[in-house]
Amino acid sequence: MPLTITADTKFITDYLDQVGKRIDDPAPLLDQIGMLMETRISNRFETMTDPGGKKWTKWAESTKAAYPDDGHGRLLDRYGDMLRSLTHTADARSAKIGFGSATAAYHEFGTKRMPRRGLLFDDPESADLADGDRQAILDLVSDYLQT
Repeated sequence: MPLTITADTKFITDYLDQVGKRIDDPAPLLDQIGMLMETRISNRFETMTDPGGKKWTKWAESTKAAYPDDGHGRLLDRYGDMLRSLTHTADARSAKIGFGSATAAYHEFGTKRMPRRGLLFDDPESADLADGDRQAILDLVSDYLQT
């Protein structure tokens, strides 16, 4: 069951509109944006921080007690299934980045019994990307257009 979340990316489309005439086929650029975001999201598993840089909340004692002996022993990485499900696709109109694992939504938004450990958005309710992700995308687009 794939997870699909739509983000407000007007800042990207506005920028691309300004230089749209210089790009015949935006698919390679959008693929690079997808790869960039996939890398940035993957790195969050290592740093254990959300997109805004806030450290993920540590496990509850009940989670520690129930954790399997053969697990990886890291937050959001019991067996690596969620991280392995991270992927992107791109075409001439969009880049889509997300997880094939439905459990990613629980971590992105949090639940009544589990704190949020963000992966994709600075604020999942508004679907806002973090400033660092925005800037990384704009830098990539700028570099792409200069080559």
